[in-house]
Amino acid sequence: MSIHAPKPAIGLDNVPAAETALSHVDGERGELIIAGRRVGDLVAEGGFEHATALLWSSASGRPISAEETQRALGEARVAAFADIKRLLAGTDGMDTVSAFRAALAALHAHDGIAPRALATGAAAVIGAALVRRTRNLAPVAPNAALSHAADYLQMMWGNNAPSDKEAAAMDAYLVTASDHGLNASTFTARVVASTHADLFAAVTAAYCALTGPLHGGAPEPVLDMLDAIGTRERIKPWIENELDKGERLMGFGHRVYRVRDPRADVLKAALERFNPKNARMAFALEVEAAARAALAVRYPKRPLDTNVEFYTALLLDALEIPRAAFTPTFAVSRMAGWTAHIEEQVRRGRLLRPSSVYIGAMPGA
Repeated sequence: MSIHAPKPAIGLDNVPAAETALSHVDGERGELIIAGRRVGDLVAEGGFEHATALLWSSASGRPISAEETQRALGEARVAAFADIKRLLAGTDGMDTVSAFRAALAALHAHDGIAPRALATGAAAVIGAALVRRTRNLAPVAPNAALSHAADYLQMMWGNNAPSDKEAAAMDAYLVTASDHGLNASTFTARVVASTHADLFAAVTAAYCALTGPLHGGAPEPVLDMLDAIGTRERIKPWIENELDKGERLMGFGHRVYRVRDPRADVLKAALERFNPKNARMAFALEVEAAARAALAVRYPKRPLDTNVEFYTALLLDALEIPRAAFTPTFAVSRMAGWTAHIEEQVRRGRLLRPSSVYIGAMPGA
C-alpha cells in the first residue's frame, strides 16, 4: 500500500455489505422502511403476520399472504410446544436471556414446517415458557387460531386471555421491531448464513449478538433509570448529576439516527392507544422532556434524541412482561427479519469475508 493511499474505513461504518429488499434506515431523515412501507404505516396496515409475510415474500421472491403466514406460525408454535421439554432441558439455573439462547440452539428441522416459520414460532413459545418458569408455573399450550402477538401473551399469562387492546399493543411492538437494516445481529445472521450453515445456527448467532448491551439490552435500564429518579422533584437534578458524571441517559441517542428515532413515536402512539394517561406514562413524559432539553444544552452539535428503547420499555412493562424477558421478546419480533435476511443472503449473496488492516510486527522488522 502506498503511504499516500487513503486509510481504509475501520469498523465497517457506511461500508455496504449486502444488497437487500427488506429494510432501509435513513438516519438523517429519521425514517425506517420495512419491505417498502414506512414503519408507522406498516403497523397501521395490520399485524405481525402481515409484516412477516412481506419480509418473507421479499426474501424468497415468492408472494406469501398474511393468512398463509398466520397458519404457518400457528403450526410452528404447536410443534415447538410439543418439544418444549427437550428445548428447555439443561437450562435450569440459567437466567432468562441465557436460557433462551440455549433453547434456540436446540431447535432442529421438523417435517412439513419451514425452518423460518419454526424459528419464529418457537421463539414465542420459548420466551413465554421461560417467563412462566421464573414464576414456578408450567408452560401453557399455544392456540394456533390466535395471532402471534395474542398467543405470545396468552402463553405467558395462562388463563388470562389478552384483550383486543393488549394484543394490539403487543402486535405494534412486534411489527415495529421486526427489522432494522444491517444492525449487528442481522449482519451476524447473514455472515453465518453465507457459510451455508443452517437457519437455526444463524438465528442463534444473531440472538447472541442481540444480547450485548450495545444492541438489544437497553430497554431494561430505561425502567431502572425511571425507578432511580423516583419523583418529579428529582428529575432535573438526577439528570444533571448523571451528565456531570459523564453517564449515558438510557433511551436517548442512536448509532444511526441523527434525529428522533421514528420507532419511538410509533410505540408512543401504541402505548397511548393501549393505556392512555396513566401515572407511569405521565412521569416518563416529564423525564423524556427534561432529558432531551438537558442533552440539547450539553451537546448542541451532537443529536441525542429519544430512541426506540425508551418507549419499548414502557410498552413491555405495561404488558406485564418482566424486565428479564425484554431481550427474548425483542428476539420474538426480530426473528421475522433475521429469517428473511438469512433466506435473502443464501438466495442472492455470497460468502461474507471482509478484509482487515494488519498493524502487527512483520518478520525481520
